[in-house]
Amino acid sequence: MNKKFKAIIEDLNEKIYGVESDTIDTLQRTELCIALVKETLESIRSVVLDKGFKNKEDEIEFFKELKPIIYSKLIYYVKLFGIESKRPRGSGKSQIKYLNRHIDRLQVYFNDNLEFYHYYRRGATSLDENYFIRGKSNIRLFPDTFHFFTDKYFSTSHDCTVATIMAYDMLIVYLKKEIDNLENKNGMETVINPLQKQSRLFWTANKTDLIELIYALQSSGAINSGTADIKEVASACEHIFNIDLGDFYRTFLEIKSRKINQTKFIDNIKESLLKRIEDSDE
Repeated sequence: MNKKFKAIIEDLNEKIYGVESDTIDTLQRTELCIALVKETLESIRSVVLDKGFKNKEDEIEFFKELKPIIYSKLIYYVKLFGIESKRPRGSGKSQIKYLNRHIDRLQVYFNDNLEFYHYYRRGATSLDENYFIRGKSNIRLFPDTFHFFTDKYFSTSHDCTVATIMAYDMLIVYLKKEIDNLENKNGMETVINPLQKQSRLFWTANKTDLIELIYALQSSGAINSGTADIKEVASACEHIFNIDLGDFYRTFLEIKSRKINQTKFIDNIKESLLKRIEDSDE
């Protein structure tokens, strides 16, 4: 069943890519994407209500990973429409102030949901049956949405929270890029960031290997004590290694679905390092 949902997600991504590529006006592009996502959500809701799931593992995977991928796009585009439709048309400084204010508001959400945020970011699974199985309508789980009360057949207590985290990650990246564009356009002085210089390093292994490494670094808490969002880490690595990682969320799902050796690249570089240590002792 979940293979079918993954195919639906791929189809949605292709349609959104087409809209993003062909439509110049931001508000028009956003409206078209909202319509696409709503149609897809209605489609998968019908499948879930009609077919259900074979087991609780499939249900958890759907509500923890698959539905949030789609629902996060709806949150993202609806929020983006609101931000862009009210964006001031004055000076670059007034726009930058406006965009920074929205970044601050989005980051407040992470702080307000810090316990679950860390649970999700580190890839924990111990409470998945409480968070991502339907019917667990316990107010003590502190859900941040009413959807699981009003649509109990297509919602769990925290699938919307995961989707919101993903959507806000994307929004923060979008807003930061807009701020960078405004600062560069207006010749404003900015703090020198070494990452803004053109890197002379190139990633020569495949993209999946780098994505595996990025998720490992972020999950381990090695960067910003684990609070750095995955999109920000990926964006930094894209710049450092002159590579476009594409839809790394989908690639991560592919890594997770490996039946053999889910940490293939990390295992390989561990062996390489051990060999180098051994050779250096000779």
